[in-house]
Amino acid sequence: MDACGSLTRCLQDAVGCENVLEQEPLCRHTTFQIGGPAQWLVLPREESEIAAINALCQETSTPLHALGLGSNVLAADEGVSGVVLKLAERFADITTEGDGCITAQAGASNDAIAAAACDAGLAGFEFAADIPGTIGGAAVMNAGAYGGQLSDVAEWVRCLTPDGCIIRLSAEEACWGYRQSCMMEKGYIVLAVGLKLTHDDPAAIRERMDDLRQRREAKQPLDMPSAGSTFKRPEGYFAGQLIQDAGMQGHRVGGAQVSPKHAGFVVNCGGATAADVQQVIADVQHAVRACAGVTLEPEVRQWGF
Repeated sequence: MDACGSLTRCLQDAVGCENVLEQEPLCRHTTFQIGGPAQWLVLPREESEIAAINALCQETSTPLHALGLGSNVLAADEGVSGVVLKLAERFADITTEGDGCITAQAGASNDAIAAAACDAGLAGFEFAADIPGTIGGAAVMNAGAYGGQLSDVAEWVRCLTPDGCIIRLSAEEACWGYRQSCMMEKGYIVLAVGLKLTHDDPAAIRERMDDLRQRREAKQPLDMPSAGSTFKRPEGYFAGQLIQDAGMQGHRVGGAQVSPKHAGFVVNCGGATAADVQQVIADVQHAVRACAGVTLEPEVRQWGF
């Protein structure tokens, strides 16, 4: 048996044959609906399985990528080598406690957590209700919207380190900043997040969630595949406004386009390739740099390039 076949068997032993998909197209697992095959897509259900997969990858020098719902990922058309660890629906338990705390596994969606918090009369997570993706990804990126961000309500994060240790980081130890964290810098895999929320009337919480949803629907191209905001917000500026001022709103390459509805989004108009998206990003960066002297930094994570 060759090395790839041997690793396939080991992965299957760790999580079950049905939870190891070989050459699985990532376009099925990203909100951009773009991406070639993952060499292995693995669907763990328990922390022990995640630790076992990490150990196998470390022992064999196999690249390991952690994926949630694929809401902030652009995967290469040629695919991604190594193991893509999908932490989503099968690793998504949410527990609410009477003291205002919520514990969520990394694969729990932000929307599901916001709904659970609302049902329990716990406020503070409304901003995240319609942020696509999981709490694990939100923790790594310190996701935020409409004046709120994860670091405002997170108390701790449980992580798996590359060397196989499971550790619990306090909010201070997570070192959250704008779209950054120590988990991102150190390559930690987020396993669970603890939130501390405040008690409020569920009807009032729901009203705020509905208001934010309506504002998103009015301003963002939610009806088209994308990876959310394509660029980080430059200090002192808004990326969308810079892109508009540079005359790039509506700019299109192949099936990828700067959204006519919101210039901060690159969308898949149909049949877009990762190469199309990369070219749109490069064109926008060049135009904004020439117009305003500002370098836009992509927020979307690019795999396999």
